[in-house]
Amino acid sequence: MNGNSARALVRVALARLRAGTLTIVEPDGTRTCFGSGSPSSELRMHSDRVWSCFMHGSLGLAEAYAEGLWDSPDLVALVRLGARVMPTLDRLRTLGTPLSRPMQLARAVVRPHGREQRRRDVGAHYDLGNDLFSLMLDPTMTYSCALFAQPGMSLEEAQLAKLERVCTMLDLHRGDRVLEIGSGWGSFALHAAATRGCHVTTTTISAEQHRHVRNRVESEGLGELITVLDRDYRDLRGRYDKLVSIEMIEAVGWRGFAPFLRRCAQLLEVDGAMLLQAITIDDRAYQVEKASRSFIKEYIFPGGALPSLSVLAGALGRHTDLRVLDLEDLTDHYPETLRRWRARFEEHTAALAQRGYDERFCRIWDLYLAYCEAGFVERRIGDIQVLLGKPGFRAGVASSGGAPGLGALERAL
Repeated sequence: MNGNSARALVRVALARLRAGTLTIVEPDGTRTCFGSGSPSSELRMHSDRVWSCFMHGSLGLAEAYAEGLWDSPDLVALVRLGARVMPTLDRLRTLGTPLSRPMQLARAVVRPHGREQRRRDVGAHYDLGNDLFSLMLDPTMTYSCALFAQPGMSLEEAQLAKLERVCTMLDLHRGDRVLEIGSGWGSFALHAAATRGCHVTTTTISAEQHRHVRNRVESEGLGELITVLDRDYRDLRGRYDKLVSIEMIEAVGWRGFAPFLRRCAQLLEVDGAMLLQAITIDDRAYQVEKASRSFIKEYIFPGGALPSLSVLAGALGRHTDLRVLDLEDLTDHYPETLRRWRARFEEHTAALAQRGYDERFCRIWDLYLAYCEAGFVERRIGDIQVLLGKPGFRAGVASSGGAPGLGALERAL
């Protein structure tokens, strides 16, 4: 499709915009305003090629942004506007789901999803370099939603508050044998071992994370309490009292949700408990998003997918003997977490450039962080902590107060 045709079609579509205001500034300075109300955003084109990129959705626009073909003074507001109109687009896309499902299934068959492919997918993100993450994250190196429990908390304090909540919900004690699937850079394992005296076995298939965690365990003198593995969760053996997985399930892909939860249940003692922290997507968007090509899947998390609440509930009910004990919604804390990460990322742009992260990479990651922040603000995506117990689990549930999503998850089960 040529640029003039794309321009005409995009302008017709934008003329129907109601949930917010978008101002497009074309290369010749022409300004056109679409819609009304908030959020208000502006897209400044540096090339007419952007009109054609609109026709390829988030992937096309992200690639154009990486090339410097457009900018915005407020990326988050721009993506929020996109999130506002997505429910309408989802309904239209759902009509085509029966037609697209065979293509999704064909893609699933063609794309490898064994252990080696999963290592490559994980490495494509988490092995980008510990320098990158150390500059972006707080000193604990925690790469998941923080808990801003009190006003004025630093990012480090909020991450420690989140780790404390995980330990409290699981009622961790000295002598507990704890398995963590997805080590990150070691913050949970180190915190749980140091504050509770429990033995933590933590596993990751990221080479960079594995090296970093082993070094941290050694430097902090916790080698007797922490075992660091380089092992796929499917190859783990033994039984544990408690199991933790913090924002790792998204990496197993939509075909892996049920097998992952089933394996977790098998790794627990009959009276064991599990804390699952997961980024979720709106149930109404799951079917159209799970195997689609998108900016995030192509450039940030290859092979990944977000589960929905109903998908998690169905997998737990059909494939495990785990019971839902508590559910906490952390979604409102993620925008602030991402704002802090993005601020640190932008603050260290020069240092990143010196370490070999070029302008294109930095633009992609800046867009990624803004994209996610907007998704959480608009609750297109969410973040939950679910406490799960085996049939023999009888300990009390130590909640921070309320479980707003528990009823919905129980009804789905």
